[in-house]
Amino acid sequence: MSERNAGNGRAGVPGELDRVLAAEVSLGARLGRLAVGLAGGSAVALITVLWATEPEPLPLRTRIAFAALIAVGAAWAAFAAWALTRRRPLYARDRVLAATIALVATVTTSGAGTALAATRGTPTGALITGLAGAALVGAAGFLLRRARARHRALLRLRDTLRQDGP
Repeated sequence: MSERNAGNGRAGVPGELDRVLAAEVSLGARLGRLAVGLAGGSAVALITVLWATEPEPLPLRTRIAFAALIAVGAAWAAFAAWALTRRRPLYARDRVLAATIALVATVTTSGAGTALAATRGTPTGALITGLAGAALVGAAGFLLRRARARHRALLRLRDTLRQDGP
């Protein structure tokens, strides 16, 4: 575990850590973060323009929904900006933050959707909406748990490699 990888231009960096860091700063990872940021920023811009150009005041529920969608888009755009501007390895902190945003957005939209279906729809519709929401919340929770485990594993690897260092 303390072998050194001098053949890749980073003399003194352990091979296993070098592979992890290369994956974190790869072009594919950066392009993915850029896509998330553009999608979030575009959503914010489109919803804001749609809201601002309405000739009549929108109902309260619609304003709340638009504000929530703008907040979610802004959170994804801010996440992407944060992740893209880091000059140091993130050790999967970006995954934890992304999974947290996903969980909060999923809980919020699932709860609101289920409440709306319960008040305006049939019991069957409310049940289906609630079950779908619960499945999505469960998936987002699983991803957050997995991201936290990856973060802990990378920090342990980093600390182990620092102890084995020269």
